[in-house]
Amino acid sequence: MDKNYLLHKYLNKEATPEEVEHLLSDPEYADLLKIAESSSGMLPPEFNAGENFDAIQQNKIKRIGTSSNKSGYKRLLQVAALVVLVVVSYVFISSMDTQVSTGIGQKTTFNLPDESEVQLNAASKISYNKGNWDKIRSLTLDGEAYFKVTKGNAFNVETPQGTVTVLGTQFNVFSRDTVFNINCFEGLVSVAFADTLIRLPAGNRLKVENNKLIVHDNTGSVEPSWIAQESSFDNATLSTVLSELQYQYPVKITSPANITLKRFTGSFTHTDLESALRSVCEPLRLGYTIDGDEVTIYVK
Repeated sequence: MDKNYLLHKYLNKEATPEEVEHLLSDPEYADLLKIAESSSGMLPPEFNAGENFDAIQQNKIKRIGTSSNKSGYKRLLQVAALVVLVVVSYVFISSMDTQVSTGIGQKTTFNLPDESEVQLNAASKISYNKGNWDKIRSLTLDGEAYFKVTKGNAFNVETPQGTVTVLGTQFNVFSRDTVFNINCFEGLVSVAFADTLIRLPAGNRLKVENNKLIVHDNTGSVEPSWIAQESSFDNATLSTVLSELQYQYPVKITSPANITLKRFTGSFTHTDLESALRSVCEPLRLGYTIDGDEVTIYVK
């Protein structure tokens, strides 16, 4: 369905509700509809032919001619101002970044302008500029996301710890605090952090802590575990694991400072808090209590 034709129908108030919904499903046309709606009340004054005709009949042609010229000039200025407003509004909206974020325990899936798919894990945020996307495929990530990238020019994921660059592939990026993990499931990714550049082929993973390479090896995974409602860790600090628990469950966890540097290998579910706490605490010989949304972890 030609969206330009539907836009024409919308501006002429001829579009059906289904056609309007079809336009709103496209972010670019949704912005144009917003501009059209906000400027719909800014019409120039109507030309009163009756009054001008009466004035001519009363031999006031000169005065009316002058007034008409002023009125016509005024209308021209108003129309020009309206056009400028619409253009400026469109440029302003197009230059704004689009943000997608999730809350505690939330996940979402969405498509970028090139139909690349993004699955965003809990308590994460992505920002990108859709107006310039066809030229620069670049976004910023705070948290964790799984990408299925459409082939094309370079695709960059910017994080506080480093940058992941690909042309077309499937990969997962985890970027929280000082931890930076990348798993490549298909294709090839380039990872830049500190002064290091590593090419990561499919089936390989990379783990960076405090800008230092910790792990660079093979992985047997075919997709991130969190897609299946489970968080997995390999020799991660307990501090990282407990933070991830708080991203997946609406709780506040308190624990002694001397245990947060313990290391954990394993996983926990996103669907049951008790089970998740047992999975983390029992291997480390820790206990826990739950009081409403307060969780206390202690050494047995």
